[in-house]
Amino acid sequence: MSRRLSGPMEEEDTAGRVYDARLAGRVWAYTRPYRGAVALSAGLFPLLAAVDLIQPYLVKVAIDAHILRGDWPGLSRIVALFSVTLAVQYALRYAQIYLATWTGQRVVHDLRAALFAHVQRLPAAFFDRNPVGRVMTRILGDVEAIGEVFTAGIVAILGDLITLAGVVAVMLLLHLRLTLIIFAVLPILIGVAVAIRRPVRRAYRDVRARLAHLNAELQETISGMAVIQLFGREAARAGELRALSGRYRQAQFRRVGLESTLYAVAEAVGAIVVAALLWWGGIEILDGTLTFGVLVAFMQYTQRFYLPIRDASAKFSVMQAATVSAERVFALLDSPPEVGGTAVPVIEAATTRSLTPGTRGTRGTPGTPGASRRRTATLELRDVWFAYPGAGEGGPARDAPTGTATPPWALRGVSLRIEAGERIAVVGGTGAGKTTLARLLTRTYDVQRGAVLVEGVDVREWDLTALRKHVGLVLQDVVLYAGTVAENLALGRDLPRAMVEDVARRVHADSFIRSLAGAYEAPLLERGANLSHGQRQLLSVARALLYNPPVLVLDEATSSVDPETEHLLQDAINQLIAGRTSMVIAHRLSTIQGADRVVVLQHGQLVDEGPHVELLRRDGLYRTLWELQFGPDAPGNGRTAGAAARA
Repeated sequence: MSRRLSGPMEEEDTAGRVYDARLAGRVWAYTRPYRGAVALSAGLFPLLAAVDLIQPYLVKVAIDAHILRGDWPGLSRIVALFSVTLAVQYALRYAQIYLATWTGQRVVHDLRAALFAHVQRLPAAFFDRNPVGRVMTRILGDVEAIGEVFTAGIVAILGDLITLAGVVAVMLLLHLRLTLIIFAVLPILIGVAVAIRRPVRRAYRDVRARLAHLNAELQETISGMAVIQLFGREAARAGELRALSGRYRQAQFRRVGLESTLYAVAEAVGAIVVAALLWWGGIEILDGTLTFGVLVAFMQYTQRFYLPIRDASAKFSVMQAATVSAERVFALLDSPPEVGGTAVPVIEAATTRSLTPGTRGTRGTPGTPGASRRRTATLELRDVWFAYPGAGEGGPARDAPTGTATPPWALRGVSLRIEAGERIAVVGGTGAGKTTLARLLTRTYDVQRGAVLVEGVDVREWDLTALRKHVGLVLQDVVLYAGTVAENLALGRDLPRAMVEDVARRVHADSFIRSLAGAYEAPLLERGANLSHGQRQLLSVARALLYNPPVLVLDEATSSVDPETEHLLQDAINQLIAGRTSMVIAHRLSTIQGADRVVVLQHGQLVDEGPHVELLRRDGLYRTLWELQFGPDAPGNGRTAGAAARA
């Protein structure tokens, strides 16, 4: 089950630097609404640095001016002042950390909201290539890594730089020779940091890539747990996930090992510097050229100098994680969304339809796609050719007459007109292209050749929201969400409860809803797992009727149910499509006899069309499908129909 995933967003090893100014600028743009908090947080750094630098100097004064001279009252004053600086330092640090964290969480919230809004606008082809777990890693883990920049990354580095500058200035004023001892070993630290920069970057990319892959496989495993259990694949699947987890662990070990190198070198260099200071400072104290207080203060300043350098590995890691995560987050944000045209006015303002079956409300105003047009097909496909993105990765098909490479077409030159108010049925074998027609009408995918028109206007010129309010789709695979029955029917709209219950009664869903504990307020599990397949489909039909689109497409809406439920569903569907232009895709031919016209697809081509009885008279694919389902002597077959016609 494990697979190598590819696609635009999945490219994990993109090039870049530890600090990428372009990415930093894009992240920084999300802080604009919070400039006041950012400015106040930055303004606290000099105050923090000043308070921090005062403390070692107070120690020097306490030793040289009071302890060595036995001035206990003076020492008490210095201790009191030192305590005040500690209180101020803690208060300033609390305020700075709070502001930085507050800003970071606000940025995380806004960035995550932008990502989620963008993901909702991505085309279906994107989700064909990208597993859910990987997209979740972007929205959750990668965005959180960017937020860490404000608490432990660039904000902390800014504070460290200010502190380092102050420490260097004070040490130079106190004693030049001791300061030069500290500077003498800096090239070692700089060399180590430069040497491990690229390996750490690669290690962090590897960590994020393997985490995304692990999340994707884990999400797929949990979603398909029923199948895994039924086929006894628990041990095998656990082994695959264990291997992925092992590779993720190894990547983490490599990253930690590299980061620990910088930490260990900084610790070792700091220890060497302390030893050198003690040796040289001790000599100068014995010579009388250095006071004991200055040496103690220098030791404390040295600690403040090397502490941020020692902790640079942690901040380095945060910056690495943020940069790598920002690469992938903005790659996702840069993924081209579905393109909605602006040439067509939005329909919903002009669309008012009655929920009463058989009535035809006003469907727009003249001059808009919603306007009622005589002699104009409500739906039309003009010489449509379509191939799914990536369907030819195994190698292109060959056009027999020319021998040239062609895409694996799902539809080949299909032309079809559906008049306003007409009910057509689409039949054909598996892979004939039936569901593809539905996806093209709602512009889930765009055609490669030809055009798909709704109300005489190319779907590529429609506003997508308006198009999908105009053309409703009821799928075979019903998607229900964790929430109440009423919430799933209304889908976030503020609909009167009386309307919801009336629609549920008309589609025969009210009785089973009221049998649930809580009735319309009964909680549904994820994907409606506590309902039967037929009950979920009844809810789907009710939801479509509440959505109330002028055009309706039903894709295998009565499949996989028992005869009694099929009868209820069929009656519900008849109410749903009454007075609407509709396309019914079905394998069960018994459910489509009431259609005005039947369209027959085979291998992506329209091979026949006409009324049910007329198609049965012909010796074509439809008659073959009918006889395969009901037998050659079943009532209504071609021979019976022909005999009845002759009679």
